[in-house]
Amino acid sequence: MSDQAVAERAKPFIVGIRFSKVGKVYHFDASAIPDLRKNEPVIVETSRGWQMGTVAEIIDSPALPPDGSWKPVGRRATPLDLLMRQSWQNRETEVIISARKRVSELKLAGLKIVSAEYAFDGSRLVILFNTDSEEKVDLKSLRSDMQKQYAPAQVELRQIGPRDVAKLLGGMGACGMETRCCAKFLTEFSSISIRMAKEQGISLTPTEITGMCGRLRCCLIYEYEQYVAARAQLPKRNKRVITPDGEGKVVDVSPIREMVYVEIVEKGVREYHKDQLKPADEYEAFVQKAQGGCDKNESGGCDCGNGDGAGKRAD
Repeated sequence: MSDQAVAERAKPFIVGIRFSKVGKVYHFDASAIPDLRKNEPVIVETSRGWQMGTVAEIIDSPALPPDGSWKPVGRRATPLDLLMRQSWQNRETEVIISARKRVSELKLAGLKIVSAEYAFDGSRLVILFNTDSEEKVDLKSLRSDMQKQYAPAQVELRQIGPRDVAKLLGGMGACGMETRCCAKFLTEFSSISIRMAKEQGISLTPTEITGMCGRLRCCLIYEYEQYVAARAQLPKRNKRVITPDGEGKVVDVSPIREMVYVEIVEKGVREYHKDQLKPADEYEAFVQKAQGGCDKNESGGCDCGNGDGAGKRAD
């Protein structure tokens, strides 16, 4: 067997597994199942016990994880596993109704039960909730009641943020898309800031930049880097520039189009491509240098090397 074949055989077979339709992809070692393919359901052990996931991708050149190794894929999911998962999923709506009723009885103001998720074999039950305020809510009674009602499943109450709530509930986006970005293709949430809206010239009106979750829209980051790169090639506002129609002041820019709006005295605001402009300060410095001439040497010639050589010594 060649060295290359030995190396290929020793190389781990890493796959990316997703546990929800639009969820984050986690890497596992599937070397024990070398013929595993995309979209196949598998059973893997996670920090929250055994779970069923779907192979989302095959990783050709995996980066070594921080702990130095990958968790192995347990096995392929069997038809019985799939049937069992479907059976437990059918009970999740009942759990949500029961939990919401108990929240109302306990008068836990501001607490909203969003969803419930059973493990594929019913061994674990996670109840997802959200709160209106940042104040801590006493969940001891609710957790105890849910544990008694749904034993022997291990019940966990997990708080999620407003963006995760929007992702789970789905629905139409604020922009008019039939499905929100978070529920359609976003597997992770990026950090969004007001600066991203300002850089793109988007109105800061709350309705323009706020999503259905009440937070800044995730789409503000989509073209942010392109706008930053484009703006770096354009003069800033209030900068004096030289245009084909004379000197003026930059009043606005259109980064993606590479156009600049310049206000010229007695001519008003006109639009120019960036290649038609010159910085006024640099242009003035160049003109002054050209008009000032060069220092003459004792022979009356030029020492700067830019002359016509009339002042050079004769041999």
